[in-house]
Amino acid sequence: MKLLRQSSPDPQQLALQLDFFAAETQQPTAPGTAAPAAPPPATPLVQSITAPAGAPAPGKRRIQVGEHLLEYTLIRSKRRTIGFLIGDEGLRMTAPKWVSIAEIEGAIQEKQRWILTKLNDRRERSARRLQPQMQWRDGAALPYLGGDITLRLAAGRTAGIEFTETTRELTVCLPADAGEQQLKDRVQGWLQGEAKRIFAERLPLYAARLEVAYRTFSLSSATTQWGSCTADGRIRLNWRLVHFALPLIDYVIAHELSHLREMNHSPRFWATVQSVFPEFQSAKKALRDHAQETLPIF
Repeated sequence: MKLLRQSSPDPQQLALQLDFFAAETQQPTAPGTAAPAAPPPATPLVQSITAPAGAPAPGKRRIQVGEHLLEYTLIRSKRRTIGFLIGDEGLRMTAPKWVSIAEIEGAIQEKQRWILTKLNDRRERSARRLQPQMQWRDGAALPYLGGDITLRLAAGRTAGIEFTETTRELTVCLPADAGEQQLKDRVQGWLQGEAKRIFAERLPLYAARLEVAYRTFSLSSATTQWGSCTADGRIRLNWRLVHFALPLIDYVIAHELSHLREMNHSPRFWATVQSVFPEFQSAKKALRDHAQETLPIF
């Protein structure tokens, strides 16, 4: 997961971004190199690493990369270096007109590990997008703290919501004529309450380990951040983290509190995170692998 500054930079705040909301993944280029032009709108497509048999698709070129037959799109531009871009339509190469095909494909071979990893990530995310969305009904499964709990509807009772740990059932009381949105609102309210409770328990633990003091914390509903931290100690955490297992929640908390010692993403910052959360690399990957489309829509 990329850890970037917000799109509207605030020098007093750093945020942990949700990079699975990004439209594309781009390989960093050398400083001072112009970025490639924005790609045309992508059509929904499950990207396959291995190209199909027969001729390449229209507008595509083909190259053997290890045991994979890889298709890519080549765009000539005024940029000064070769650029790599992984999007919904696969690999896109951008290169100056004077660079030969042999040089371009040599660059692909050099970057093959990065390319194949990103293509595989894209394929897995596309497959997850094809999974059916949650159905808001009695008996539906709802992700909570890394596992599923079962929704139970108590129609005719106008108020109340109760979670039974032994059966892992969340019973929601609703009027007989209640619609789906009322159910969503009550479940979201319960999840937000749980998120606030859990964050309130975990934040002091990691603040003590890091020997830092935060000023306040609040829930966030951001679509592009898991959390943020300001220089004066104001922490915001995305309530949707409550869908994930506790170690992932702890990682985000440790990440944000570490900014109170290092307001950057330097090696010293990551060393600080690692000092209290040694498994941070696997947690970063797990969060990155959770596509937005896999979470319930409220």
